[in-house]
Amino acid sequence: MHRMLLCWVVVVVAPASAAAQDMDVLDMTYHFDDKTIYWPTAQPFQLEKVFKGKTDGGWHYEANNYSAAEHGGTHLDAPIHFAKGKWAADEVPLSSLIGPAIVVDISARAAKDADAELHVADLKAWEAKHGRIADGTILLVNSGWGARWPDKQRYLGTAKKGDVANLHFPGVGPDAAQWLVDNRKIKAIGIDTPSVDRGQSKDFRTHVILYEKNIPGLENVANLAKLPPKGATVYAIPMKIRGGSGAPCRIFATGWRR
Repeated sequence: MHRMLLCWVVVVVAPASAAAQDMDVLDMTYHFDDKTIYWPTAQPFQLEKVFKGKTDGGWHYEANNYSAAEHGGTHLDAPIHFAKGKWAADEVPLSSLIGPAIVVDISARAAKDADAELHVADLKAWEAKHGRIADGTILLVNSGWGARWPDKQRYLGTAKKGDVANLHFPGVGPDAAQWLVDNRKIKAIGIDTPSVDRGQSKDFRTHVILYEKNIPGLENVANLAKLPPKGATVYAIPMKIRGGSGAPCRIFATGWRR
């Protein structure tokens, strides 16, 4: 006679703690629409209505086509953008775009100088106050430029299509980029301006230095002034464009309480 064994599986779902429920989620992405800022030579965002309304079957339906350059609005710079043979947009691991974030604030200097840059001294001053930049950090630079969005003249330094000679906005200095790749192990770098190099850069050395090491960039990051210097976790989820040099990106942060 066979004995029948009965096995009960009990799944216990623990309720979220009050602290977890109170955590903020900060959207760090600008809308994509006709006001989205792109590089002066790039194709802007366009949304074409295909259908909006009631169908013959009686239900509501909406559909659109869209087009735009890779590099505009809140977006990912894939390393291949400035480094041959490095990661394309679809090759950047999500693990490189999700991680603990720090914010280095250069907004006071940038308010007086639109061509200001993040320098090694800024990184060392941050560390003196908050501790060593940990391996696997996503480093974000707050220049205060988010307050200028979406005014092209104030954000770019020019509102004229094709005008790259008069770009004025802050960036990451090549000295800071080189110090980071030589001395720290960051996952990615982001900034609240159109480029990790300042607007008046002619050689894009910061792009080259970082991207040759497969450190991707995040540009036009919104709401950086609302993040703490450390303690947040950032998620940057780009469109997975095969072979792309960049892609629109949804960025958000969580893990701290304001």
